[in-house]
Amino acid sequence: MRILIVSQYFWPEGFRINDLVKSLVERGIEVDVLTGKPNYPDGKIFSGYQALGCMQEVWSGANIFRVPLLPRGEDGVFRLAINYLSFIFFGLIFGPYLLRGRKFDVVFVYGLSPILLAIPGIFISWIKKVKLVIWVQDLWPESLTATGFMKDGFIVRAVRSLVKWIYWRADLILVQSRAFESSIVSMAPGKQVIYLPNSVDPSFSTWVPGKFLQKRVEPLEHGFSVVFAGNIGVAQGVECLLDAATLLRDHTEIRFVIFGSGRKWQWMSDQISQRGLVNIHLVGRFPIEEMPGYLQKADVLLVSLKDQPIFSLTVPSKIQAYMASGKPIVASLNGEGARLISESGAGIAVPAEDPRALVDAIFTLYEMPNGDRKKIGEKGRLYYQKHFDHDVLVTCLIDHFKMLESNKEIF
Repeated sequence: MRILIVSQYFWPEGFRINDLVKSLVERGIEVDVLTGKPNYPDGKIFSGYQALGCMQEVWSGANIFRVPLLPRGEDGVFRLAINYLSFIFFGLIFGPYLLRGRKFDVVFVYGLSPILLAIPGIFISWIKKVKLVIWVQDLWPESLTATGFMKDGFIVRAVRSLVKWIYWRADLILVQSRAFESSIVSMAPGKQVIYLPNSVDPSFSTWVPGKFLQKRVEPLEHGFSVVFAGNIGVAQGVECLLDAATLLRDHTEIRFVIFGSGRKWQWMSDQISQRGLVNIHLVGRFPIEEMPGYLQKADVLLVSLKDQPIFSLTVPSKIQAYMASGKPIVASLNGEGARLISESGAGIAVPAEDPRALVDAIFTLYEMPNGDRKKIGEKGRLYYQKHFDHDVLVTCLIDHFKMLESNKEIF
């Protein structure tokens, strides 16, 4: 079986699709990837790449075809929109040329935000006359208004119509959250919509304590560490984290350690200086393959989202990474993500953007005996193994591909 994966984001950018590609290749699937030039999250084209021009390379046994891409830059909605549009445009123009003469059984779109990035995949599946699968990671156009990029109006209604067309072009729609199902079914009635959650690389659950790490992160070595890892953006509601750190400023043994970067990183840095906070540390972005080791050093792992209806439907993929790590979780979010934390017993969930509730949850875990925290973390790990195991989900995805290829009904 030969699969074409279409994703604006791919290695060396740190996304879930990288682990999936490696596993598909290991299972004997021939994989080609149509993607852009790596520039996430800092908005600058990575060293060794150029924005213009097409290129081909091989990574972990997969053939990678890269189209030109205008980088997203450090800030600004305009630059971000141009970045998205450039992938759609160049994917439509150069994608068919790069993939000429290559036959596929399925085109698989990794549907990160915005879902409009699926358009090159739709065009190529039509040219190649093969089935199209879209794995929806974020709901549109809901996310467009929830992050403040745009108010509801004519443009949002036009985007909604385009999203409906995208869903109608798919032969199978996969969703990373059960809460997505009703929204997508309402936009594409009659289409097959199947739940397929995210997982993480098995190293998050198998990392051996004490294994060598390239860099020592001092705030993790002392006190009680509350670790946040991932994108530092608008959706994450990082204002709540800062407010919680401000409320805890006199408890210097409790340290917030923030791994990652993103569009709100500089704002957070400025706020830390202005508030004179010494209990919150922005330690930057680290290689994804080392993050399991740093998570193991944490006392508590923190996930947060803004208080918006769309985010109550979303399950941040870091929840799976946190559960696999076997550390207790404190979650400042609503809806489906909070339900998973409570159902699994993996930690404490509090309402989104409520800094006082977040502080109370952190204090509860801080005052708890270490043995009790370990039991909570182990509950999360067991829940991960039962519901989000990487190998099981890869097998499930391949089964979907095979059933679709054979034109059988998928259940």
